[in-house]
Amino acid sequence: MSDTNLVYTYAVLRRTPEAAAATAHLRGVAGEPIHLVDPAVSGPQLAFAVGHVPPADYADVPLQAHLADVDWLESTVRTHHAVVAALVASGAAVLPLRLATVYRDEDRARQALDTRRGYFLSLLDRLTGHVELGVKIYAAPDITPPEADPDPVQDPVTGLGVGRAYQVIRRRRQRRNEEAWRTVAHAAARLTDTAGALAVDRVAHTPERGSLAGTAPGTNVAYLVPADRVVAFRAGILAAAQGVPGLRVEITGPWAPYSFALQPEPHEEPAA
Repeated sequence: MSDTNLVYTYAVLRRTPEAAAATAHLRGVAGEPIHLVDPAVSGPQLAFAVGHVPPADYADVPLQAHLADVDWLESTVRTHHAVVAALVASGAAVLPLRLATVYRDEDRARQALDTRRGYFLSLLDRLTGHVELGVKIYAAPDITPPEADPDPVQDPVTGLGVGRAYQVIRRRRQRRNEEAWRTVAHAAARLTDTAGALAVDRVAHTPERGSLAGTAPGTNVAYLVPADRVVAFRAGILAAAQGVPGLRVEITGPWAPYSFALQPEPHEEPAA
């Protein structure tokens, strides 16, 4: 390992024999072996899971260029997550760090553990025994497009005259479309209430295209769920969505609690 390499940190965790053993066979974003780094002075209760990575890729300027490369970014995200997932699978309480959290050297990493020890421990206490589940709600009710309106001359409502008949048909279709959206929105609201009752916290993310943006709350939400409620959470969400035409729900996870770790944004020592 080169002394000029940077220290890429994957997660904060409690040091346990199981966590140490889990790192023994892991490789990181640069193919590097993963190991644990302890605090400088506050004892081995906490540790960073780290790897040494080359400045040519992970110093500030080349890193910014890499982050604009979709293929590089996807590969790095997958490997970063694989390291965190392996640590979680070992039974360790893990705070996953943001992608490309880099320190100049291990001394800087140790100092960060000392400086933020109380913060890290309080988060670990809060998140131990919990996982993150994502819930996305998509709406596709049966909407009749305006161009599908029939020729009013051919419609049975001809007794009103062409202009009046056309307006009546348009209003009917508009009411049906509005009712379809209301039905889906109300179901989405019930689903969100169900999720909130089974979770202990939530973080709303930007709704994706095609979701119920602006129509119902909770269209793209990460939930913090006790590990022993995961099955009940999934069942409750799916039951709330069942039988509602035009409502599609996607549940992802369980994951390490990325959305609930390390908030607000921590100050990281620049790598350059």
